[in-house]
Amino acid sequence: MTTVPVLPRLGIFTAPGSWRPAPTLERVVAATLFALALPVLGLAGASVWILSGRAPFIAHRRLGIRGSVLWVVKLRTMWNGRTREPFRLLERLQSTPAEFRKTQSDPRVSSRFAAFCRRYSIDELPQLLQVARGELALVGPRPITLAEFDAHYGDAAPEILCVMPGITGLWQIKGRSRLNYSQRRRLDRFLVRRLSPFLYVYILLQTPLRVLTGRGAW
Repeated sequence: MTTVPVLPRLGIFTAPGSWRPAPTLERVVAATLFALALPVLGLAGASVWILSGRAPFIAHRRLGIRGSVLWVVKLRTMWNGRTREPFRLLERLQSTPAEFRKTQSDPRVSSRFAAFCRRYSIDELPQLLQVARGELALVGPRPITLAEFDAHYGDAAPEILCVMPGITGLWQIKGRSRLNYSQRRRLDRFLVRRLSPFLYVYILLQTPLRVLTGRGAW
């Protein structure tokens, strides 16, 4: 597994809570959900390609478990104008400090369709396949970028990065983009320390309810 240069600065990783869900069960559930979501994802991807002229899916570089390189795949929702690039399904992008704080009027989200996909988390659906492949967990801390690590996580990073990041967690059900980094860091730390079967099921049940309301997503 490839690791990023930041790893030596993390020191010794703090052990997470003792309970973790069965990885095989998570993968089966995620694969089933991804299969059900394929028609929606296919239609959304085709729409993005028509509207933007770019690869419909992007992969952002993040930090995975123990600082490993993790490319998080999403539906493209940011572009300026339409171009005529040769077709490709996926484009890899390095995250930048400019992505730290998103706003409701972010000029990079130039399409109403893209804004709709962001609001209702359609852009996150490709990550179900990554759970099925064992690259992400269903429930875990939100994947962070190297720039976010350097600017906002400090001594909390070793503890948060000792577990596999997830596609949903406390951040997603407690406010999402309305929360600042201090709040997000505390929620991720609590999740790592206190994850239990009850909290795991609670987060999974709350996630679709939060997605359907679209609150805090932009």
